Amino acid sequence: MTTANPSPLWRPDQQQIADAQVTRFQAWAAERYGAPAEGGYEALHRWSVTELDTFWKAVTDWFDVRFTHRYARVLGSRAMPGAEWFPGATLNYAAHALRTADDPARADSPAILHVDETHEPRPVTWSALRRQVGSLAAELRNLGVRPGDRISGYLPNIPEAVVALLATAAVGAVWTSCAPDFGARSVLDRFQQVEPVVLFTVDGYRYGGKEHDRRDTVTELRSELPSLRAVVHIPLLGTDAPEGALEWAALTSADVAPVYEEVPFDHPLWVLYSSGTTGLPKAIVQSQGGILVEHLKQLGLHCDLGPDDRFFWYTSTGWMMWNFLVSGLLTGTTIVTYDGSPGHPDTGAQWAIAERTGATLYGTSAAYVMACRKAGVHPARDHDLSRVKCVATTGSPLPPDGFRWLHDEVRADLWIASVSGGTDVCSCFAGAVATLPVFIGELQAPGLGTDLQAWDPQGEPLIDEVGELVVTNPMPSMPIRFWNDPDGSRYHDSYFDTYPGVWRHGDWITLTSRGSVVIHGRSDSTLNRQGVRMGSADIYEAVERLPEIRESLVIGLEQPDGGYWMPLFVHLAPGAVLDDDLRTRIKRTIREQLSPRHVPDEIIEAPGVPHTLTGKRIEVPVKRLLQGTPLEKAVNPGSIDNLELLRFYEEIARKRA
Repeated sequence: MTTANPSPLWRPDQQQIADAQVTRFQAWAAERYGAPAEGGYEALHRWSVTELDTFWKAVTDWFDVRFTHRYARVLGSRAMPGAEWFPGATLNYAAHALRTADDPARADSPAILHVDETHEPRPVTWSALRRQVGSLAAELRNLGVRPGDRISGYLPNIPEAVVALLATAAVGAVWTSCAPDFGARSVLDRFQQVEPVVLFTVDGYRYGGKEHDRRDTVTELRSELPSLRAVVHIPLLGTDAPEGALEWAALTSADVAPVYEEVPFDHPLWVLYSSGTTGLPKAIVQSQGGILVEHLKQLGLHCDLGPDDRFFWYTSTGWMMWNFLVSGLLTGTTIVTYDGSPGHPDTGAQWAIAERTGATLYGTSAAYVMACRKAGVHPARDHDLSRVKCVATTGSPLPPDGFRWLHDEVRADLWIASVSGGTDVCSCFAGAVATLPVFIGELQAPGLGTDLQAWDPQGEPLIDEVGELVVTNPMPSMPIRFWNDPDGSRYHDSYFDTYPGVWRHGDWITLTSRGSVVIHGRSDSTLNRQGVRMGSADIYEAVERLPEIRESLVIGLEQPDGGYWMPLFVHLAPGAVLDDDLRTRIKRTIREQLSPRHVPDEIIEAPGVPHTLTGKRIEVPVKRLLQGTPLEKAVNPGSIDNLELLRFYEEIARKRA
C-alpha cells in the first residue's frame, strides 16, 4: 500500500513545465489530432493509449519521421504477439540518427564526446561521424554485406562502436554486440545463434587503470564463428592487426556520403540478448522503425532531450542502455560515450565525467548511486554539476535513500528519474516525465502509448496494490521475433503464456492512485509467505541501508513438506562481522520497515552475490541450486559474472540435503 498524500521531493516550476517538449507536443497534438488540451500529462497519457493509432501518427509527424514510402495505416494488426506497425512504410534508422549532420550550423559541433579513464573528452563532430559511417557502409557493401546479414561487435563503449552500428543500419544489416569483458563462451552463446558475417573487434580495453589484452579471445571467436567473411581490427591498445583482419582506419578514411538502404518499417535493426541465466540467452530482434519511433518518443518527449543537450549514460555495449544512448543522436543531442571503470580513480568518477562533458541528462545504475552514498561521495561539493538537469537511474529500483541522497548531495532542484523497462523492448515502461512531481521511491508515470497496468492472478487491474506488470496494448519496439524461433513459441511463452494477448513482463509493480509507479522486483523470484507476496527489492532496500552490508540476496524456497524456507545471504563490508548483534539489527530493520513476514528464517554470510553480465543479481538460478538442481543445469555458465560464487550456494544446498 502507498501513503495517501506524501509530499513530493521535487516539483517542476511553471517555466520548466512550459518549456518541456511534452507540453509543447500536447498543445500541438491538441490542435491537429484531437489530443486533450487540458488535464496535463494524465489526460495526454489516457488519450495516447485509447487512441493508439492517432498518438503514434502524431509522434511520427512531430519528430518529422521521413518515410521513403508512406504507410497504409498505423496499425495493420493490434494482436500481441504479432502487431503490425506502419505496414507499407520504408525508412532507415541511420538516416535519422545522422540528420543533424545536414545542418550547416551543427555540422562541426560534437555528435559524440568520448571519455576514457583520463577523463579528457574527445569530440567527434557530426560531419566526421557522417563521413566515417558513409565510408564504412560503402566498405561493408564491398565485402558483400546485404540487407538482413548480421554484423557483430566485440567492442567497448567507444565512438567506433557507434560508427559500426550506424553503418550496419545504413546498409540494412542487423547489428549485435557484446562488451569485451565478456568471456569467449558468453560471446559465442550469443553470436553463434545469429551467425554474423562481419566481426568488429578490439585488441583489448582499459579498466580500473589496467590494460586487458583480448587478442586470445578474439582468436577463439574467429575460429568458432564459421559464418564470418571479415574481421575488423580496432587497435585500442595499439597492436597490429592479426593476420587476415582488416584495419579500421582503412575502412573509415574515405570521404563518402552515406547511402541509406530503404527498408520496411519492421526490418530488423539489431539483436539484443536476455540475461540467459538458464539455457541460451534469448536473441531478441527489434525493428528499424519500431526502435526509431519508440526512442524518439522516449528520448524526446520523456527525457526532454534536444540539440542543446548532452546525454551521458554509464553503460557497456552488452547492455540495452548502450543502444538507447546511441539513439540520443535521433534528437540531435550530443551523446557521451565512456569506456572505463565506473569507479576509477575513485567512487565519484562518474560525477567527474558529468562535469567534464557538461552532461544535462546523466544516467547511471541505482547500485552506483547507493555505492556513492555508502562511500560518502559529495558530488555537488566536489564538482560543478550546474548543467545537470536530470539524473536518471535504472537496472534496479532506486531505493528511497537513493532519492534523498541525490536530492541532498547533488541539488535540491534536481529532476530524479527512476526508470524501468527492459531489454525486451529496449525502452521504458515507466519513468521520466519533465512536467510531473517526483515522489520518493516512485517512478513518475507510465510512458506515453504504454497501457501499463498491475494485474492480479485473475487478470483484474489493481490500484495501490502489488500486481504483475502487464502492458495491454502493443508498443512499436516490442520484439518482432526471437532469432531461431521459427514458430514463435519461445517468444509467446516468454511474455504471453500467463495472460493471453497481454504482455506480462515478470515484475511486481504498484500503480498508485496518484498515477505514479513503484517497482518491487522480479515476479519470477517471488517471495510468498503465508500467501502474502513480497518483492525481494523491498528487502534489499531495507537491509542495505546498514553500513555493514555491502549487498544481499534473499531466496524463498517451497519445501517438500509444505513448509517455506527464506534465507537471506549477506555480503559484508570490509571489517564487518556477522555476529548476533548484526543479525538482530538486520531482523529488526526488516520487521520495522517492512513487516514480520519479511524477516528471514536464516541469515547467512556469503562471499559475494552473483550477477548477470549486465550487473543484475540473480535469484532464480540460486533458488534452483538450493533446491538441489546441479550447477550445470541450474545456470548458463557464460551468463554469470563470477561462476565460482555459485559453488558456495551449491555447497549450502549439499549441506541441507
